[in-house]
Amino acid sequence: MSKPHVLLVEDDEVIREATQLNLERDGFRVSTAADGEAGLAVFRAEGPDLALLDVMLPLMNGISLCRRIRAESLIPVIMVSARDDPIDIVVGLEAGADDYVTKPFDTVVLLARIRALLRRAQRAAGPDQDPGPLRFGDLEIDPDGVQVRRNGKVLALTPTEMKLLLRFAESPGTVLGRETLLEGVWEYAWGGDTRVVDVHVQRLRNKIGAHRIETVRGFGYKLRAGSTG
Repeated sequence: MSKPHVLLVEDDEVIREATQLNLERDGFRVSTAADGEAGLAVFRAEGPDLALLDVMLPLMNGISLCRRIRAESLIPVIMVSARDDPIDIVVGLEAGADDYVTKPFDTVVLLARIRALLRRAQRAAGPDQDPGPLRFGDLEIDPDGVQVRRNGKVLALTPTEMKLLLRFAESPGTVLGRETLLEGVWEYAWGGDTRVVDVHVQRLRNKIGAHRIETVRGFGYKLRAGSTG
């Protein structure tokens, strides 16, 4: 089998080379770029399986690069930031990123997150075991074909959004806590920042209908099985 291909866009040469070395040692093929415009060119030319983008990049920042990639592809995207500012994190996720890490990061944690996202993307790209479509009002979910329709129109969901929706669809009407979703969708059994859940729920709501996922204050979220909001 071919090695998973990661695009690494990082302007700090020391961090770029060290990260590339660690990824390659762990079995990845890595393409690199030192600025956003070069990163976009490499993305278009080589079609990586996952993109790892620094937020602060010359020529085109990581947020803009993420938006450009997301407009053309549903590959997993991880943002890397030197700041743990909630606003920066939310902006990155809302730009279409699937996850984020802050500098300095633990290489073991980064590798675990990359592998989790790639596993999720692989499952979303191939057939599942679930029989037949699931229907929730105007929403039709086909787990086997990994496809979602709303009022007959196919929705473009990222692998993360698809897995999040499938997790909700497994237990319609059941409240799922943020920690439960983080572990079940992002595979962070060791814990993680639950803000990533909130942003992805909001993105999913924008696509499937805001009424479809209900917030249960203090507990989490649940998928509404009824036909109307």
